[in-house]
Amino acid sequence: MVSETKAILGGLIFPECPRWHDGRLWFSDMLDRKVVAVDPDGNAETMAQVPGQPGGLGWLPDGRLLVVSMTDQRLLRLDADGLKEAADLSKMAIGNCNDMVVDRQGTAYVGDWGFVGSLPRGQMPNAHLIMVMPGGRARIVANNVLFPNGAVITPDDKTLIVAESSAHRLAAFDIKSDGSLTNYSIWANLGKGVIPDGICLDAEGAIWVTNSGGNDVIRVRRGGEVAERITVSSRAYACILGGPERKSLYLTTAAPGMFADLKDKRSGRIEVIQADVPGDGLP
Repeated sequence: MVSETKAILGGLIFPECPRWHDGRLWFSDMLDRKVVAVDPDGNAETMAQVPGQPGGLGWLPDGRLLVVSMTDQRLLRLDADGLKEAADLSKMAIGNCNDMVVDRQGTAYVGDWGFVGSLPRGQMPNAHLIMVMPGGRARIVANNVLFPNGAVITPDDKTLIVAESSAHRLAAFDIKSDGSLTNYSIWANLGKGVIPDGICLDAEGAIWVTNSGGNDVIRVRRGGEVAERITVSSRAYACILGGPERKSLYLTTAAPGMFADLKDKRSGRIEVIQADVPGDGLP
């Protein structure tokens, strides 16, 4: 692997939730309240404006974009005539909604924060994973996760793995035939020095994890063995393996600090580094 990342886009506030789709990298610039698509040469296009702050992204089988609207706790769908509500999650979500993974049938799994306002000191409140069917019907399918963040679905569509940021670990669920989740287990303990944020899966079954508590991105095998480590100059918050062969590891980065400070700095960037093992599974 090449040892240094290359920036292809800068001037962002807080880029998150990257996805490789239709030859471009899509991501949410959360604090700029827009969804952006950028090609490998750095040519960017705003795809949607989301007043409620965009989070996780995914696509329905017919190609329409789904985007989490974080602060108003909704799942939105980008139709030809603009954004429409796909599901109102406000009666189920505790605090802001967050990241999401969408399966091949268009079923979305959306995490919430599990608290309102600031994280209670010394406490780790349980949060939810909410399943949203393609028609908009939603229900809670897990209520024992600790600040669920990035999530992946394995290539056989049988396992969902989610980053539990507050617990410094990755957790796994079996996906039942109706889409519900069961058999919670710890996939990897990462240690107190790692606050896992965005994640992506590769073809060897390892997971790339961005550490929002430090300046590194780690490739982890089941059980917690760290196989590779990348150091970034600022802080990486999310990642995805994209490109024609899914060997381009895209990172969303920004300077550490409070959100109010990030708005002034516009330190957010999209960076890329070539991986040896291609991506697999979803997203």
